[in-house]
Amino acid sequence: VQLQASGGGLVQAGGSLRLSCAASGVIYSSYVMAWFRQAPGKEREFVAAVRWRLNKKYYADSVQARFAISRDSAKNTVYLEMNSLKPEDTAVYYCAADEVYSGSVDGPDQYDYWGQGTLVTVSS
Repeated sequence: VQLQASGGGLVQAGGSLRLSCAASGVIYSSYVMAWFRQAPGKEREFVAAVRWRLNKKYYADSVQARFAISRDSAKNTVYLEMNSLKPEDTAVYYCAADEVYSGSVDGPDQYDYWGQGTLVTVSS
């Protein structure tokens, strides 16, 4: 599976962006698709995830109620709708795929495939 992330850019605080992650190859029903982000000098952190078959969604506390993850199974694409953006949301955003749900979704080490990242910059 290859993942291609897009949609990043520069936005003012309070604005919105939608990220896309297009997957080539077969996305099986067992997959978990997720977004992580990494700010300069910080570790990669979990943002949101969706279990492909159940469409069950998970969010980091820091983005709950502001971000929304969704998936389009016909297009093999995952989206991250980001609203009410804050300067602290500035980071490179990565999409990732885990072949099998293992009971957790927020650990980067469990993911098997990664996209190349897309930069989101939120100005104050």
